[in-house]
Amino acid sequence: MDYMTLKEASKKWNVTPRQVNYLCSGGRIPGAVKMAGVWLIPKAAEKPIDGRTKQGKAEKYE
Repeated sequence: MDYMTLKEASKKWNVTPRQVNYLCSGGRIPGAVKMAGVWLIPKAAEKPIDGRTKQGKAEKYE
């Protein structure tokens, strides 16, 4: 399985690396594993729904 780093996932999903770290720590990204202090996220992983809004979408300008 191919993996991407926090930085690569943050660029792909248009969020900060800190937000991706938070999602990984919370178990919101299926298949994400922590090896030697580094989160590895499957390349096929989808961005989790943002629970901060009613619709689950924080991006208004798409």
